[in-house]
Amino acid sequence: MKHISKTIFVLLAFFLCLFDINGQDKQQGVDTIAEPPKRIDLLIRERVQKERSSLDISEDDVRSKLDSTHSFGILKENYFITGNPLNKPINVDNADVKYQISFRQRLTNSYLPFNTFVFISYTQKSFWNIYKKSSPFRDTNFNPGIGFGRYLISDDNNYMGSVFLQLEHESNGKDSLNSRSWDFASLSGKYYFNDRLFLRAKVWLPLVLLMDDTNTDLLTYKGYGNFSVDYRTKNERWWFNANITPRRNVITMNTTLSAAFQVSKKFNQYLFFELYNGRGDSLLEYKNYDLKLRVGMCIKPDFFSVF
Repeated sequence: MKHISKTIFVLLAFFLCLFDINGQDKQQGVDTIAEPPKRIDLLIRERVQKERSSLDISEDDVRSKLDSTHSFGILKENYFITGNPLNKPINVDNADVKYQISFRQRLTNSYLPFNTFVFISYTQKSFWNIYKKSSPFRDTNFNPGIGFGRYLISDDNNYMGSVFLQLEHESNGKDSLNSRSWDFASLSGKYYFNDRLFLRAKVWLPLVLLMDDTNTDLLTYKGYGNFSVDYRTKNERWWFNANITPRRNVITMNTTLSAAFQVSKKFNQYLFFELYNGRGDSLLEYKNYDLKLRVGMCIKPDFFSVF
């Protein structure tokens, strides 16, 4: 009966996610300028042209409109998913719930040197053995950061993407032999090829003197960076992502594949599928190999978010 009640709890959580639990003000859109969702560079050009008639649009105009988007919002995907391993027998120890909460706050507009802005970010990822007796949390990873961002604007004054330089911390809040912690500087960016496809890339440099003694070999399993490709279908209902993290041996890389289906165009909730293949998904068990398929609900940032 206990396992049945926990399964009912998970299903109830999925059901609640179907309602409009928007992380942004839906009336104003997500990371847009109080307009229905559309490609952000086209929206900026339309708004500036309305204000300045037929005058040419300058880079400062584009930057000013980007600064007028929401300062607070979703950073990474916020999801609640459950699943089983595909490479070992299923039991209460390896069937789990994984959920993530992620947001960011822009602290300034882009008036700092080199047209940069300051922002903070926070991501929390938890692995919950909900089907096990007493339903313990196996591991929770905390990832705060602070950094500078800059918009990428083309010669013809179209928004193309963004670049970010951050100082980040990641740890699991445990002590003694179960403690996992590291601090690192990261350089990341995103680039839009068109209104349906963009690329992300990120590299990180560990601050070795601040790394926990229990995970000095963390980068052997977690890698030194990653890149991902996001694609959204023409009808804007399906969103696909492939995230690749090469390790020292390029053949053995960590891979995350996901597919999301927008339940309703009125809301930004998605039915979410994730396949993880590799190591380092959880800090506590970063050496363990995982091949796991999970399914659940996800709240995504806007496709044209500047972050």
